[in-house]
Amino acid sequence: MTTDSREAVPENVQDEFIWLEGLRNEKALAWAHEQNAITLSAFTQGEDFELIREKVLQGLNSPDQIPGVWKCGHDWYNFWQDAKNPKGLLRKTTLDEFRKAEPRWETVLDVDALGKAENIEWVFSGFWNLKPGFERAFVVLSPDGGDACEVREFDLKTKEFVAGGFYLPVAKSRISWIDFDHMFVATDFGEGSMTDSGYPRIVKIWQRGTPLSEAVTVYSAGQKDMMAAGYQEVGEHDKRNYVVRVIDFYHREVFLVDDVHALIKIDIPADAKFTTWREWILIEPSSEWQVNGQVWPSGSLLTMNFDAFIAGERTLKSLFVPDTGSALSGVTQTRDQLNGFSHTRDHIILSLTRDVVNRLEVLTPKNGEWLREPFGHVPALSKISAWGLDDKTNEYFMSVSGFLQPASLSLGNLDNGADAEAELLKQDPSHFDASRYQVSQHFAQSDDGTRVPYFVVSRKDVVYDGKNPTLLYGYGGFEVSLEPYYLGVSGVSWMDRGGVFVVANIRGGGEYGPEWHKAALKEKRLRAYEDFASVAKALIASKITSPAHLAAQGGSNGGLLVGNMLTRYPELFGAIVCEVPLLDMYRYTQISAGASWIAEYGDPQKPEEWAYIREFSPYHNIDPQKKYPPVLFSTATSDDRVGPDHARKMAAKMQALGIPDVYFYENTEGGHSAAADKTQSAFKRALVSEFLLHFIGRKP
Repeated sequence: MTTDSREAVPENVQDEFIWLEGLRNEKALAWAHEQNAITLSAFTQGEDFELIREKVLQGLNSPDQIPGVWKCGHDWYNFWQDAKNPKGLLRKTTLDEFRKAEPRWETVLDVDALGKAENIEWVFSGFWNLKPGFERAFVVLSPDGGDACEVREFDLKTKEFVAGGFYLPVAKSRISWIDFDHMFVATDFGEGSMTDSGYPRIVKIWQRGTPLSEAVTVYSAGQKDMMAAGYQEVGEHDKRNYVVRVIDFYHREVFLVDDVHALIKIDIPADAKFTTWREWILIEPSSEWQVNGQVWPSGSLLTMNFDAFIAGERTLKSLFVPDTGSALSGVTQTRDQLNGFSHTRDHIILSLTRDVVNRLEVLTPKNGEWLREPFGHVPALSKISAWGLDDKTNEYFMSVSGFLQPASLSLGNLDNGADAEAELLKQDPSHFDASRYQVSQHFAQSDDGTRVPYFVVSRKDVVYDGKNPTLLYGYGGFEVSLEPYYLGVSGVSWMDRGGVFVVANIRGGGEYGPEWHKAALKEKRLRAYEDFASVAKALIASKITSPAHLAAQGGSNGGLLVGNMLTRYPELFGAIVCEVPLLDMYRYTQISAGASWIAEYGDPQKPEEWAYIREFSPYHNIDPQKKYPPVLFSTATSDDRVGPDHARKMAAKMQALGIPDVYFYENTEGGHSAAADKTQSAFKRALVSEFLLHFIGRKP
């Protein structure tokens, strides 16, 4: 990572700051330590910093917040963090207890106590149950909050780690139960077992009581593929095992694994997603799909009998077909699964959006047809979601929230009908006085005429004098949608300090389905940045703010977004907050997991692709003759996904060119979230708030 490769690259990308690359590079860490001292001195010594930090922390640690629970047999599990348990407790209760204002919880695993006993600052990163008995689980622990984790088998009855049980050392592993004695494992098996993206490429089945070295290989992906993994889908009456070859971020091959470990390819387009439910396969094509004499548009949801599909039949039926403005809602965490989809035992719950505002429908198969009913009620410009609790009942949870509305959690049963009122179980606390604020949705016109939606949250008595401190947030990549969500402690750290908050739904996201995402892929990337700039211009034109009082904030791909606001549109902004960003788009494929995103951005090692990538590489577009707004780069030493390298190098380069007001902060823990616990999160939020108000606050 720290090898100087300048002789191998074109002259215009020679890199004098390459010495700042490498997660644990001691010279780079020393530089980061010096930068932290400067930044903390500038923005944590004011009289308001500690007050804001403490208010935010109190909100994050509120005992009244809804404990997110998931059902495991008769128990309801939750992972909980607060002031007393900063690293968290894995705990369980019963439904009757959960209904109470103060449920009685039984501790299953104390992560803080584990860390003290083992002298490692463990960060809880996952919990995978063995179905259907729920007697065992895989506990996933990160030593620093990064993506590389340790995997241990845990006995849910004795509440102890299983001596001699399944165990994997720290790596970017992919795991899944098969049954009590077998698991899928894709991990670092040694030389040649990881892809160029840094993920496992070999999938094995590991039998209890045997060494990992004797695990049986069932699939090997290529070195240039993104990764491979094995997983299981468990229904009420069946299990299906799969192996997936992830070619790149948007293309994959999936194979059904039969009883003798033979692989049967699921014959769908490489960019389509699918899942199964009972006897059906459900498919969402990301591109137009011509099959069996019919053409299905991208973003549709199609279904037919799974066994018949495997046998070669293609009598597909549509459950959803998008039109202008509508789409399946959101992107799921696992890209092999579908958007906008959940289910109970007998029903499918669809989440749909129109102009980024969503609604729900219940679909029920009956006599060869699918009955469709509207489901749930939601206030304007809010978010409603519902999901089934398990495969054995028609019970569901429903949550409703909005920018000014704390989330609620209700329990319902579709046996009572889709129009039956659900039982309100919990309500998140309010962190700020929402009665003083208002939410509105607007549309800006981008450079090519595209209509770009955005939400504005402001005081009801806002004065359109161009002086309101306004924070514009965006992401614009990887088909991720930015839907309404409760601002929570952002109300404390920003709104209550006089700020206006804006969310831009730019191309590259998934707000209008796969085509909205594809509109900003690779050589079309600048469309996302033009969209974001168009929203900034609309805010300025409305006189809700002005360039001196407008800031842009984004993280990860959103960090690349605001990095481009910095270099391409500096005249529109009074400050930039650039978090865990990509910025050096020439070397991004050689830093941490960067090679896995070539499908999103392109390959800079190909001259014809570097020609367009360079246009949105902030690190290569800094012009010492330009005037730039103040900028705060933040990252984490343990970010093994994007890597701290980008933020370090960008800050150092700008400072070396004599550009003023370039600040940098690197947290040690937290991985790609840059905060390992709520104390660190509160500190970072207060730091950002102080930085913003220092530069874009309303001044006399």
